[in-house]
Amino acid sequence: MPHFRTEAERLRDRLIAWRRDFHMHPELAFEEQRTAGIVVEHLERLGYRVRRGIAKTGVIGVLEGGRPGPVVMFRFDMDGLPVTEETGAEYASRVPGRMHACGHDGHVALGMGLAELLAARREEMAGTAALLFQPAEEGGNGAEVMVQEGALENPRPDVFLATHVWIEKPVGTVDVSPGPVMAAAEKWTCTIHGQGGHGALPQQAVDPIVAAAYVVTGLQTVVSRNVNPLDTAVVSVGSIHGGDAFNVIPPEVQMTGTIRTYQPATRETVLQRVREVIDGVATACGAHAELEITPLTPPVINDPEVVEVVRRAAEAVVGPEQVGSGERTMGSEDAAFFMEEVPGCYFFLGAANAERGLTAPHHNPRFDFDEESLVLGLTILAEAAGAYLL
Repeated sequence: MPHFRTEAERLRDRLIAWRRDFHMHPELAFEEQRTAGIVVEHLERLGYRVRRGIAKTGVIGVLEGGRPGPVVMFRFDMDGLPVTEETGAEYASRVPGRMHACGHDGHVALGMGLAELLAARREEMAGTAALLFQPAEEGGNGAEVMVQEGALENPRPDVFLATHVWIEKPVGTVDVSPGPVMAAAEKWTCTIHGQGGHGALPQQAVDPIVAAAYVVTGLQTVVSRNVNPLDTAVVSVGSIHGGDAFNVIPPEVQMTGTIRTYQPATRETVLQRVREVIDGVATACGAHAELEITPLTPPVINDPEVVEVVRRAAEAVVGPEQVGSGERTMGSEDAAFFMEEVPGCYFFLGAANAERGLTAPHHNPRFDFDEESLVLGLTILAEAAGAYLL
């Protein structure tokens, strides 16, 4: 296996410069025109065959090696968040109300660095590298749209790899785990219809606020009493809106929330019980509930064989003692749409540095990460690519 650490180190300053430039100019979901333009220019200069405009702003760069072999796809998400930055960094966002508060600026930099390293080895490669730069990971399901628009065709990948800078783990560590690592996500929306009336005459009304309160309480039993304690799930209420006056019982209440699960059987159980609890409680209160559950993303499930390739690459870069297994989160990731189609590995790249105060969580206005993780991440991705292509 080739060793890419020295080559990645040579790109250190450029990785940081790319990342900070993207950080200063964040773009929201499906609006990543500037970012995509920089990526396209970079890939074309390196000799990649470039497809652009997939899912509006998505880009795929294809590099065919000198010999036939597998097709390995790498995913890098590009979008920022509608967050006002509070880091005080010299490279802080210059766009009011927008920020790279999750690390996607670093991901794009990783993709550009990987493009350089692989282009330099093109004639040695036995196979094809496909670098996919994705819009709208943050709630826009850009991955699903890219799949629908043919991102997994011409060429069809055999392996899919993705990483995320991870503020939950210190820089210099990596987690590569088989099986489910991020949860399936659903959004639920409910309207509880009652009968409005005077707050002083509740006997003449059907109070949807009381019904909503019982629904919130009842939903707490879905996981605690219906899910195996050795499995896991989440049912959360995110919003409740009802009424405008202190002395009026409103005719209806709107509620929204989210459901997160890993296992298909658990998902079906939770969805069924959420419906039964909401319908049953509303009926018991004399009200009527309308419930809509919208699937957002499937779970991210890592293929064990691909995990072993990435694990060996990570151990070669940071040492076996720094590579963990078992990191799981109830957060969701639309990379799952790619991984439903192609065996892959999604790994977590430690990026926190407590001594430098780089510990604010993802999506926080003070989020930032240790840029040393970029050199390590690039090296791991390149080593994994080498295992398949060199």
